[in-house]
Amino acid sequence: MPKRPALPGAALSRFGAVDKMVIMTHDAGGYGPPPGPPAGYGPPPGYGPPPGYGPPPGYGPPPGYGPPPGYGPPPGWFPPPGFGPAPGWGPPPVLRPGIVPLRPLTLSDMFNGAFAYMRANPKATLGLTAIVVVAAQVLALILSLWPLALSGDVEQAIDSAATGATMFETGAGIASMLSSLTAGLATALSTILLSGLLTVVIGRAIFGSGITIGEAWQRLKPRLWALLGFTVLEAVGALVLIGIGVAIVAAVGVFVNGWAAVAVAIPLGVGALAVLVYVGTMLAFTPAAIVLERLDIVSAVRRSFALIRGDFWRVLGIRLLAMLVAQLVAGAVAIPFSFGGQVLLTTGSSVSAAMVALVIIAVGGAIGQIITGPFSAGIVVLQYTDRRIRSEAFDLVLQTGAVQTPTAAHSTDDLWLTGRR
Repeated sequence: MPKRPALPGAALSRFGAVDKMVIMTHDAGGYGPPPGPPAGYGPPPGYGPPPGYGPPPGYGPPPGYGPPPGYGPPPGWFPPPGFGPAPGWGPPPVLRPGIVPLRPLTLSDMFNGAFAYMRANPKATLGLTAIVVVAAQVLALILSLWPLALSGDVEQAIDSAATGATMFETGAGIASMLSSLTAGLATALSTILLSGLLTVVIGRAIFGSGITIGEAWQRLKPRLWALLGFTVLEAVGALVLIGIGVAIVAAVGVFVNGWAAVAVAIPLGVGALAVLVYVGTMLAFTPAAIVLERLDIVSAVRRSFALIRGDFWRVLGIRLLAMLVAQLVAGAVAIPFSFGGQVLLTTGSSVSAAMVALVIIAVGGAIGQIITGPFSAGIVVLQYTDRRIRSEAFDLVLQTGAVQTPTAAHSTDDLWLTGRR
């Protein structure tokens, strides 16, 4: 039977086994070194750098290029704001329907408001003041010119002890004194009337409402007697206090001596002045309470004390500053008129020259009062409003009334009644 030829795969496996055995005989521990080069060939040259080439230069920045700039914000970009209110957010605006904002008032608010209500309603402020002041000045001027007409001599009408003064002329001097007192009383009454009317005007102006002179008079008329009564009582009280002081000093001078009277008069005068300033300041809001809250005299006095108590020095300071400003303005306006009148009185000896001089002086005084009267009245009412806001949260009442925009003419006036006790 013929032999079957061997498969190619079997032959390969047999030769592979022989090769493995030959390799393992070199080193029983593993694979030996690879066979060397063929005979006649040396070892291949080592791999080094190509001839003529040095080591490659170090990798640095490209020529002319510095280090890359730091990563900053792109153009036009700003860092985010810190933690705070969002843009456009803020406290709600203060309501200001009229001459002042409806919140606790600062000194600048009061001064600005005192001028603002004159600009907002000049007919009811400057016009009303002009009517009252001119009427009072005309009356005072007539009373001042009457002694001149009686005596026919300027010097004897002014000085009753002048040389050659007759009984009639001495009577003219007394008449001059009485006319001066009467003129002062007329001026005081006109000031009371004016302050009451302007209180009504500024009470409306706080809400941005206008008022005519006739309406202001109708609002004041029911309260006029109470206002006059309080003013008379205040003046009588001041005169009584001064009279008691003078009587004490005179008694000491009579029963002890003059030096003792002087020693008593100085501290007594300082004490009386302090009492007058204190009481006058504590009563400052009484006219406003009488007119705006329609209180009687006793209730208005209590109301004024209650509002000013605890804030006396601030009220006093603002009052003194307002008085100083008013006096400076009135004095600056009246100086040219007073100077011209005094020149006529000293250079001219005729009655007509004296009359012209008195008229010039009166005109200067009237102009000063017309300018400063509304300002002074406005400061008092705005101080009164500020104290009610601070002590009673009255600004909430005012804001409510301003937002509701009442249609009735007297509705805003009724808002002042909320503080009645």
